[in-house]
Amino acid sequence: MYLELFKLHDLPFRLSPDPQFLYLSKHHARAKAYMESTIWFNDGFVVITGEIGAGKTTLIETFLRELQGDVVVAQINQTQLSPTAFLQTVLVQFGFSPFNMRKPEVLSTLNQFLMEQHAAGRKVLLIVDEAQNLSYRVLEEVRMLSGIETARDKTLRIILAGQPELNDKLDSAELRQLTQRVRLRFHLTALSPAETTAYVDHRLEVAGSQGRRIFAEETYPTIYQQTGGVPRLINTLCDTAMMAAFGSDRDLVTAEDLQAALRELQWEEHASRTSRLRAAPTPARADSAPTTGQPLGRILLASEGRTVIERELHPGRLVIGRTPDNDLQIDSKYISRHHCQIVTQRDACTIEDLNSTNGIYVQSRRVRKHHLNDGDVVQIGQHEIMYVDERPPREPSAAE
Repeated sequence: MYLELFKLHDLPFRLSPDPQFLYLSKHHARAKAYMESTIWFNDGFVVITGEIGAGKTTLIETFLRELQGDVVVAQINQTQLSPTAFLQTVLVQFGFSPFNMRKPEVLSTLNQFLMEQHAAGRKVLLIVDEAQNLSYRVLEEVRMLSGIETARDKTLRIILAGQPELNDKLDSAELRQLTQRVRLRFHLTALSPAETTAYVDHRLEVAGSQGRRIFAEETYPTIYQQTGGVPRLINTLCDTAMMAAFGSDRDLVTAEDLQAALRELQWEEHASRTSRLRAAPTPARADSAPTTGQPLGRILLASEGRTVIERELHPGRLVIGRTPDNDLQIDSKYISRHHCQIVTQRDACTIEDLNSTNGIYVQSRRVRKHHLNDGDVVQIGQHEIMYVDERPPREPSAAE
């Protein structure tokens, strides 16, 4: 192969999902934070959608690699199943052999297993990839599983990942009850032009480029134009272009090599079909007013792992405290009368302690004031506040 010519120790553009090569764009980082929230909160139920090749499976593999030992996982990738076969597959993932069980036995075994794991202090997580292929009947079984609980806690956390068709199913009238149980939904878009460039350079760096220029500067706009910023298509095009350069004994991929790759892949017509996958155009200027009524963010307030309040954030101040005169009241002896405030602006959101007795904590560190980033969790007394940024991603300016 071309590794010796380009002085690399690994293939940079494999199509198989490899957490080592994960590039966290803002959208990918948010999707990963939402997956992680299923572990933070007892009622975690997250839906992640994205076009084919957007990087959902790589995100899942990365998330799984980072899980602690007290999390028991069932991961399902084959989703064209009957309801009973789906439930049996879940049990197989948990170490059972349920193929001679009837559906009532399967459900009873699952229920008992979840209760036992909860009693042992372990968290149980079900991840379903390619969930858009699940039938309405199977999705109804998912809803029933999400309702298994003790007197205080849910016993099963759920992540559904799939193509945009999954959203269409969840928005149908037949699945209204399931959709009401979903805590967070997020659509993973394609990369922007700047992110496409950073993605290519990141994978080359991980493969051993050590900062060396391997793709000529003029190739990057073409890579974005022909792939629409879809990671899997970027991998295919870049790998083929490197092979073309290898055939010409060049250690720099030029525009000529890229055109040779496009001819080999016959992508001229395909590129026009993928235009719908491209990232949205550059948003309006930062000083323009936000869309009327559209929240800039939101917070999830949780107690003992269970989400108790969800609140949208609009420009202005939201005061949190124990007494009824606050914008958000938390009736707890660990919360001061006026404990803290969240100030939301068009381009930033901050949380500030209001001289409370017990303070606010970010990553176990007491802070006076903290700029909130998407996915941040703030400890306030015996409660946690998770911040979700709803602003559209901002393209860097030409100067940046």
